[in-house]
Amino acid sequence: MLERKIIHIDMDAFFASVEQLDNPYLRGKPIAVGGGEARGVVCAASYEARHYGVRSAMAGKIAKELCPHIIFIKPRFDRYREISLLIREIFFEYTDLVETLSLDEAYLDVTTNKKNIRSATLIAQQIRQRILERTGLTASAGISVNKFVAKIASDYNKPNGQKTVPPDEVLSFLENLDIKKFYGIGKVTTQKMHQKGIFTGADLRAKSLEELQTYFGNSGTYFYQIARGIHLSPVQPFRLTKSIGVEHTFEEDISNKNDMLAPLKELCEEVILRLEKKKLLAKTITLKIKYRDFKLQTRSRTLNEFVGKSSVIYPVIQDLLYQEELRESVRLLGVTLSNFNHPKEKSSQPKWVQLSFDFPLWEEYPVR
Repeated sequence: MLERKIIHIDMDAFFASVEQLDNPYLRGKPIAVGGGEARGVVCAASYEARHYGVRSAMAGKIAKELCPHIIFIKPRFDRYREISLLIREIFFEYTDLVETLSLDEAYLDVTTNKKNIRSATLIAQQIRQRILERTGLTASAGISVNKFVAKIASDYNKPNGQKTVPPDEVLSFLENLDIKKFYGIGKVTTQKMHQKGIFTGADLRAKSLEELQTYFGNSGTYFYQIARGIHLSPVQPFRLTKSIGVEHTFEEDISNKNDMLAPLKELCEEVILRLEKKKLLAKTITLKIKYRDFKLQTRSRTLNEFVGKSSVIYPVIQDLLYQEELRESVRLLGVTLSNFNHPKEKSSQPKWVQLSFDFPLWEEYPVR
């Protein structure tokens, strides 16, 4: 069997780097894209801001406390998409097997490629150089035999670097790695692993399949495999949309359900616009409620027919809101649609099963 050559390309602080590229005044300064509002959240932070501990998904208030002179920038997603498309064009110069994860990262299978270059390491170097020449931005890359190891490797020499993990070095690379750096193992799972004496890849590999299945249920098999560098998920050029959602964080917490109706109606209208853009219909409607203490609750309903109008989903959202009492005051509301009418796959097409990672997904692109 031909050993695969997989590259993971990850742009360096993409949103923040685009802002610094377009505005020379911001270069060398700690900036955060987003997070400027009273209840705002940081979408991305420049490396100058990261030096102070500012990270994506951090509350803007905390970012300001960590770095008092931080500069908050309003996101310009149209601009980020424009540059992302330029980068994607470079990928397709080398291979059609491109799996886009977000605006700023993708997997490429270059086992066989359009340039007939045998070295995946050389291809990654060329791609990073082409990105720099065409956009003025830097990218990092990880190269290995599967997506899992390539993803981890791309973080190894950031920013503006790359790391190759050859087949015969995969096990040694993983065994010395802190378990929290394993892609797909989140904070909660890391804590559970620590309780079981698992701190490194070597510790994880020392556990039997039966032990891991007892500790972690169905995920135990996945952990057993990745500890041994096994990850069979192929690069998938086409990914079906699984959910479309919008949400709104209030400037002040609200506790009256009647005050939530107008914002929810706007969210329904917005999510329908996104649904129409994808040319889809949905059956499942979900209301997302985040309380003052950040505890999250979701309430869902699946309809008998596919729908695609705000006038249909809004009454369902109202019912979901009133079906039970709120636990306490609410800081965020969201509306998500799922269970879409995707065209059915032809039976002659191969069906790939992808191992799941426990990381958040957004409707179009994860915010980083």
